[in-house]
Amino acid sequence: MNLKKNILITGGAGFIGSHLCKRLLNDGNKIICLDNLFTGSKKNISDLIDNSDFEFITHDITKPFYREGIDQIYNLACPASPIHYQINPIKTIKTCTIGVINMLGLAKKNNAKILQASTSEVYGDPDIHPQTEKYNGNVNPLGNRSCYDEGKRCSETLFMDYFREHNLNIKIVRIFNTYGPNMSINDGRVVSNFINQALNQKEITINGNGNQTRSFQYIDDLIDGMIKMMSSENNFIGPVNLGNPNEISISDLAFKVLELTKSNSEIIYNDLPEDDPKRRNPDISLANRMLNWNPKCDLQNGLLNTIKYFKSINEKD
Repeated sequence: MNLKKNILITGGAGFIGSHLCKRLLNDGNKIICLDNLFTGSKKNISDLIDNSDFEFITHDITKPFYREGIDQIYNLACPASPIHYQINPIKTIKTCTIGVINMLGLAKKNNAKILQASTSEVYGDPDIHPQTEKYNGNVNPLGNRSCYDEGKRCSETLFMDYFREHNLNIKIVRIFNTYGPNMSINDGRVVSNFINQALNQKEITINGNGNQTRSFQYIDDLIDGMIKMMSSENNFIGPVNLGNPNEISISDLAFKVLELTKSNSEIIYNDLPEDDPKRRNPDISLANRMLNWNPKCDLQNGLLNTIKYFKSINEKD
């Protein structure tokens, strides 16, 4: 019989964090969920609050946090959407540096395994496709997005330095575009934008000419990959790409959403934001080989699940 693990999840009330909390709780673990509720929401974890194995604490990881008996830490804390991380870029950098140092220190005190949720943004606007983990990226350190891009790159550096200096048991995953239920309506990401615009019969806004491509993975696939990474052999620390390698243009995504929502919304085109990548596509051969992981949910089914979620949100409002 497996003993329950005490697992700390920072950013646990957010989009990804709430799904991770639910899954690890269902797997029989005790969960401590930390969130400052800047982009997270108690609504995302409302069905977990009464569970005796679940504890929610309002906390900002840029401030120290002390707790004994922790077995694992998933560090997800950090706004991940440009519309949010650019509200307070200095705070974003602090979360990726001071916050990460606080969590690494906590892991060290507890002799806990710790996973960093990094991002495909560390590759910037890539010069090579698809992106492998050995690619060092093409990032502008001075741009509007760099508080997040460079912040996450620094997070990875700190993880590696704690590994080398303190032999800490670390894991690093690089998360590519992810979508699904519990996304915020106002997070500015393309899937939630398109779905909500379509459901409300508003204009679908595409930045640029729509020819730029992305690879979208459904949330359940990401959660599987993160848990497999945490459970992998200690000598495999990553970084490892977690994403869906099937590319789609932003224009094609817009038409797909219009079709699935049966919306009459018109499509309009805006200027492309600074440093917005033209193409983003993961090479997931390392995850496949080391974690036996492949995304299973296709775009059509994933979008239908997400549309159903946003319909329910719109009906409540």
